Amino acid sequence: MKKHFSRVAVALLLLLLAAPAAFAAQSKPNIVIIIADDLGWGDVGYHGAKDIKTPNIDRLATEGTRLESFYSQPMCTPSRAAFLTGRYPMRYGLQSFVITPGQHYGLPTDERTIAQDLKQLGYRTYAVGKWHLGHSDEAFWPQNRGFDYFYGTTIGNVDYYTKETSGVSDWQRNGEYLDEKEYFTELITRDAVRIIEEQSGDEPFFLYMAQLAVHSPYQAPQEYLDRYKDIKDPIRRAYAAMAAALDDSVERVMEALEKKGLRENTLVLFMSDNGGIAGSGYSGTMKQVTGDKPAPADNGPFRGSKASLYEGGVRSVAFVNWPGKVKPAVTDEVVHIVDWRPTLLNLVGGESDGEKPVDGKNVWPVIVEGGASPHEDILINAELHRGAVRQGKWKLISRASLPTSVELYDLEADPGEQNNLARQHPDIAQKLAVRLNDYAKDATAALYFTEYMPFIKQDYKTSSLEYDGDEDSGQPGEKPVLPQQK
Repeated sequence: MKKHFSRVAVALLLLLLAAPAAFAAQSKPNIVIIIADDLGWGDVGYHGAKDIKTPNIDRLATEGTRLESFYSQPMCTPSRAAFLTGRYPMRYGLQSFVITPGQHYGLPTDERTIAQDLKQLGYRTYAVGKWHLGHSDEAFWPQNRGFDYFYGTTIGNVDYYTKETSGVSDWQRNGEYLDEKEYFTELITRDAVRIIEEQSGDEPFFLYMAQLAVHSPYQAPQEYLDRYKDIKDPIRRAYAAMAAALDDSVERVMEALEKKGLRENTLVLFMSDNGGIAGSGYSGTMKQVTGDKPAPADNGPFRGSKASLYEGGVRSVAFVNWPGKVKPAVTDEVVHIVDWRPTLLNLVGGESDGEKPVDGKNVWPVIVEGGASPHEDILINAELHRGAVRQGKWKLISRASLPTSVELYDLEADPGEQNNLARQHPDIAQKLAVRLNDYAKDATAALYFTEYMPFIKQDYKTSSLEYDGDEDSGQPGEKPVLPQQK
């Protein structure tokens, strides 16, 4: 009897000794990041969407903290890079345009990601959906950037059904190419739900769910198209249907967390990677899609479209939801997409590991306490030919390409950027121009131009372009090359 009691006592003692470690692991929140692609500011219900319904996104937003002055980068690749690294893309050459199918570069491998940080802190790390940070070399793939698991496409936008672009199919699970013809949003939603259902609860997990919706090509299942029969423009109708599928996807992920008993300890961050493609769009390619009709997105009161430096291109839908930890609130304090890495790491007891400076700030007090933004200013972007910076209520947009221009806006009085005040306030314009140039001095050559136009020498310190070499170098029309399809 004594021997039996002794064994029980020892077992209980061991359990008690182990409990703190287990509790510490379980006390760290799960983190679910949902990134919408090209979602217009005015295309969610809580921003007053008239013809698109997003009840699930709206509910999460209103039950959490809405970030009404959240800034992304102007396009897909730069925003994803900024989120994962916490560093402005101009520091490592991803500030201009996106990685297109025929290119061979990616997020430089010496850049550390939040997935690597969280993995080191005991998180299981998953990425599903769109990567768009390098596809031609496996070194750029998410599996080699801190993620234990990846399911989706490494190239940017693909056909929602065939997963093809430029004649090449790109759809994989952990490096194994797959032939799956179901709808993109459905496939990654099902996989995200499966991942949640398989969690044991003994280790925290980080799920990075990068949606392709509502990016072109504008495709949606008939059941979603049928919901919007009243929208006459077929492009806008398809866009609305894609937004509805995205909203249903969010609902299913939340339901999976609830069913698994993980919702109370899961922080959910929803954001768009940039503004929507609105008005005349941003390229000749969009004209080919819409003809003479306007591009489908609605950026609400803001001027501009995806790819522009105006608010319509860079002020994005964003909110944080965490039951019991984040109270319903709305904040207009400035938050930037580079802030998520230091904020989330601070929340879980970690810190950015590496010698490179992190541009992001810990904005958790902004989210949960209604505190002031920790930013003195934010860099919206710094490219060789253009750039923008915001400081307080003032925003400067500078274009170096001829004809040069300087635009200064008071965003508190003029969020639609209709009144250029550069001449009325030359001192403020000059001050912000100096700040923008200070940022630009730390920029490296844009990899997009380096690959497609290697004969151009990019000098950010003097804001000059020099021709050097063979003008016939770049190959912008080539097909994408994936490692197992060479």
